[in-house]
Amino acid sequence: MTRQAHAERVEADRPLHHRSPFVFGFLFAAGALLAFWLGGLLLSIGSTLLLVVVAAFLAAGLNPTVEWLGHHGIRRPVAVTIVTLLVLIAMMLFFVALVPVITDQVSKIVANAPRWFDELQHNRQIQNLDQRYDIFDRVQKALTGANIGSTLFGGVLGVGLKVVGFLANTFIVVVLTLYFLAGLPRVKHSVYDFAPASRRERVTQLGDRIIENVGDYVSGAFLVAMCAGISSLVFLFVIGLGEYAVALAAVVTLLDVIPMIGATLGAVIVTAIGFATEPRLGLYCLIFYIAYQQFENYVIYPRVMARSVDLPGLVIVIAALVGAGLLGVIGALLAIPTAAAIVLIVKEVVLPRQAAR
Repeated sequence: MTRQAHAERVEADRPLHHRSPFVFGFLFAAGALLAFWLGGLLLSIGSTLLLVVVAAFLAAGLNPTVEWLGHHGIRRPVAVTIVTLLVLIAMMLFFVALVPVITDQVSKIVANAPRWFDELQHNRQIQNLDQRYDIFDRVQKALTGANIGSTLFGGVLGVGLKVVGFLANTFIVVVLTLYFLAGLPRVKHSVYDFAPASRRERVTQLGDRIIENVGDYVSGAFLVAMCAGISSLVFLFVIGLGEYAVALAAVVTLLDVIPMIGATLGAVIVTAIGFATEPRLGLYCLIFYIAYQQFENYVIYPRVMARSVDLPGLVIVIAALVGAGLLGVIGALLAIPTAAAIVLIVKEVVLPRQAAR
C-alpha cells in the first residue's frame, strides 16, 4: 500500500471532530427540533399549567392565615383544615344567602332591560348617533336574521359547556390549592435545595419574602374588593337602588379584584343602570364612583398594599398590561406580585453585585 493510500485510509477511519461543520449542523438541527417538540408539549398543557399557577397563587394567599394559626400553637395540618373549612363555609353561605337574591335582582334587571332600551331610543343624543350610524336598525337586523336561531342555540350550548368547564377547573384549583397549602413548607425546602450550599440561606430568605409578599397581596386585594363592594351596597341602598343593590355590589366586588380596569368596569355598569333607572340616580352614581375611586387609589390601596406591593405606579400599569395581554384577567392578577418579586430580586441581588464590581 502506497503512502498516499495509507494516509487516505487513516483519514477515513478518523472520527468526526466536534468542531466539524457537519457535526455542528446536526447538533443545531437536533436541538432546534427538540426545542420545538418541547414547546409544543408546553403549549398543549398550557391550560393545566395555568391552573397549577393559580392554585399556587391562592395557596400563597391563604398561607399567612395558616402561619398565624401556627404561631398560636396550632399544628399546620390542623391549621390547614381550619382555613379550608372556613373558606368552604364562606362559599356555602355566599351561595345559600346571596345567590337567590342576586338571581332575583338579575332577573329584574333583565325584565327592565327592554324599557331601558326604549328610553335610550328616545334620548336625543342616542337619536343623533342613530341617524349617523343606524345603530338600532343594525341591532334589529341582527336580532331578526335568518341565523338567529342557530346562533342562539350555539351560544346557549357554548355557555353551558363553558359553565361545566369552569366548574371542573374550579374543582381542580381547589384540590391543588389544598395540596399546595398542606405541603408548602416541604415544597419550599425542596426548591431551595437546588441552590448552591453557599447561597442557600440567602435564596431561602428571598424566597420566603416573595411568598409572604404574594400572600399579603392576595389578602390585600380581597380586602380592597370587599371595601368597594360594601361601600357600593350601602350607597345603592341610600340613593334608592336597593332593588338591585346586592347584585350590583357583588359585581363591583368581583370586578374590583382585576387591577387597573376592574373598578372602572364595575362603576360603569352601576352608573349605566342608574341612568337607565332615573337620570338623577345615574348622576349620583357617577359622582360617588369618581370620588370613591380617588379615595381607593390614594388612601385604601396604598395602606393595604404597603407591605406587599411597593412598586411605582408606572411599573404596576405596565405589569398589568403585559399580564392581561398574555393571560387575560388571570395574567393581570398574577402580573403585579410577579413584578414585585422581580423588583425585589433586582434590589437584593443584581444591584449589590453591580455595586461590588
